[in-house]
Amino acid sequence: MANPNLTLTLIGGPTVLIEYDGIRFLTDPTFDPPGEYKGPHSPVVHRKVTGPALSADQIGHLDAILLSHDHHFDNLDNAGRALLPKAGVTYTTISGAKRLGGNSVGVAPFETRTFESATGKRLFIAATPARHGPVGVDAGDVIGFAIGVQAPGDLLYITGDTLWFDGTAEVARRFAPKVVVLFTGAAEPRGRFHMTMGSEDALEAAAAFPDAALVSAHNEGWGHLKEDQDQLTDVFAKFNLGDRLTRFDKGKPITFAA
Repeated sequence: MANPNLTLTLIGGPTVLIEYDGIRFLTDPTFDPPGEYKGPHSPVVHRKVTGPALSADQIGHLDAILLSHDHHFDNLDNAGRALLPKAGVTYTTISGAKRLGGNSVGVAPFETRTFESATGKRLFIAATPARHGPVGVDAGDVIGFAIGVQAPGDLLYITGDTLWFDGTAEVARRFAPKVVVLFTGAAEPRGRFHMTMGSEDALEAAAAFPDAALVSAHNEGWGHLKEDQDQLTDVFAKFNLGDRLTRFDKGKPITFAA
């Protein structure tokens, strides 16, 4: 019997609805309207320029939230924070779980948890390493997630806010996901250096995951993001890799054979 399909819907920014075999996960929930915001654990002021494709109320039931980090407002805003208790569990960094409390579960890089739904369906959730900026910039703890059906990471890899570095390369050596969600955007909130993946990092990921379909999120909606999806698509086309990158438009589900 064939495996169920994997459906991804970009809500906006880093917020992606993941649906597989009746299980519904959501990455980094951000649902606030445009405006200027400052998170409770960071001095950085974030300027949001566009809103989400769906409201938090329109998302519906969530089995779990995959929160790469809680301390930056463009990954967890006011409405997103209010949504956390409504999900069954929130997987995040160990330090983030201590700050958030409630239903939060801290997971260390390459540690695996087994999620079981109310209907008895199981998925493996492994945390993956992330480096949110250049060496020497302390942006706080961040993780990504490798989700698996038969084994950790055999279905989906979500990079979280990271550059391409030894840790993400190790993810490629350990796991073989069918789909990779790249958090791109070449974020520059602190100066003339990137805090998240740009085109060069995305090309590294394409080479490291040669059999995976690629989609890119977290490249619109915020003033500190310097490279949008159109620019990333153009770079992939110039390197004759246009067929590797599936366009990810807000509010439009994409289904992949899993």
